[in-house]
Amino acid sequence: MERYLCIHGHFYQPPRENPWLEVIEQQDGARPYHDRNERITVECYAANTASRILDQHGLIERIVNNYAGISFDFGPTLLSWLESHAPEVYEALREADRESQRRFSGHGSALAQAYNHLILPLATARDKHTQVLWAIADFTYRFGRAPEGMWLPETAVDLETLAILAEHGIRFTILAPRQAQRVRDIQGKEWRDVTGERIDPTTAYAVRLPSGKSIAAFFYHGSIAQAVAFENLLRSGDSLAHRLHQIFSAEPPWPQLAHISTDGESYGHHHRFGEMALAYALQVIEGRNLARLTNYGEFLERYPPRHEVEVVENSSWSCAHGVERWRGDSGCSSGAHPEWRQTWRAPLRQALDWLRDTVAPLFEERAGRFLRDPWEARLEDVSIDERMLAYAFERRLEVLAQRFGADPAKLGALERLEAFTALVRRLPFDVNLWKAQNICYRVLHGVFDEFRGRAAKGDSKSERWLERFRALADHLLVRVAD
Repeated sequence: MERYLCIHGHFYQPPRENPWLEVIEQQDGARPYHDRNERITVECYAANTASRILDQHGLIERIVNNYAGISFDFGPTLLSWLESHAPEVYEALREADRESQRRFSGHGSALAQAYNHLILPLATARDKHTQVLWAIADFTYRFGRAPEGMWLPETAVDLETLAILAEHGIRFTILAPRQAQRVRDIQGKEWRDVTGERIDPTTAYAVRLPSGKSIAAFFYHGSIAQAVAFENLLRSGDSLAHRLHQIFSAEPPWPQLAHISTDGESYGHHHRFGEMALAYALQVIEGRNLARLTNYGEFLERYPPRHEVEVVENSSWSCAHGVERWRGDSGCSSGAHPEWRQTWRAPLRQALDWLRDTVAPLFEERAGRFLRDPWEARLEDVSIDERMLAYAFERRLEVLAQRFGADPAKLGALERLEAFTALVRRLPFDVNLWKAQNICYRVLHGVFDEFRGRAAKGDSKSERWLERFRALADHLLVRVAD
């Protein structure tokens, strides 16, 4: 039986920009670099685009783009930063995906990643849809194709999340071996318990969903992934290749896939020269015909799942307590600070959930004044760039201003224009205001004095009109005399 091998790297950095300045400020811990993004880019992201393979004399024999030979996912926020600050690295990632398509039967090695690294089992269904659809839109924009697979942040999973992935055309995801509950033959009835990381990681599995659909899941080899991340296996490319080769059975009953998944930053940032160990291991595996390199999309097409799996709901790769570390005092600890406690996490999670549930109806009501379906607009927001968005706001502002200018006495028209203008002034980009300003100026020198006179006599409607008009003028930077 044939042997295949796939190494997956999960690459992610949180947004580090100052929200007011929209730039990353200098970070002392990143010296001699300006910030952590810059440092990790040099040590890992860029290093893997041009990784050196040395000969027996320590001289450079080859320089390879590791991304073209592995499977990888990059967080959308990180890709956005790379596009602006390291465009040569960003383009090398895109080229690696194109090369992998040529190499692996039309299947690109890049996977999508949920848009904001949200722990999806703790999110609402609406937010899950948004995270998945935004991720798909961002990936399609950057790689020029729809994603086949999607990385779940911290591999945190529940059935609802998998159902939403499948609903939006995602074919597979990657999970940790401890996230498998039980398995059976695809046409069988007898379930076999595989808890405690006893699942066979060398094949694909089908997860049946309540909708009747299914999605494929790959469970990586846990102990070797652990050795790569935390046990210095990357000190030697030969050692890495040897350990990966040990995954294969002597007489497998079906084609086998040896695969691991770790933080991609292991290759060069967490472990110096880890990118060189990776490049050398891939060369050894191919050069000695130990296995054929592949990616998940190609393997899934060639060998569809022969087994069904049930996943452990609300589980993840980085917390033995499921998803508790993101919503309570799970007790997870590295051991470095045994006195530290996480009792603050439960009230923080509760506060954030309260804020979400409080703001959502406000968003729906306020945005509903200007949008037919605010939630549908949110789903599609990621596909609108700043210039297009500014133009859309400008056109809507112009329409509302013209309606008010046509009949200034209509309080409802004034209130809608004032509310929308207040929103426009809070946007993080400029919107042309001059047409609305002209109409406001014309009304100021037209019927304004009439409404001010009525208000002075105690007319409540005129008082309301005057209050809203002054607010409108303030938003539009039109001076109104007291």
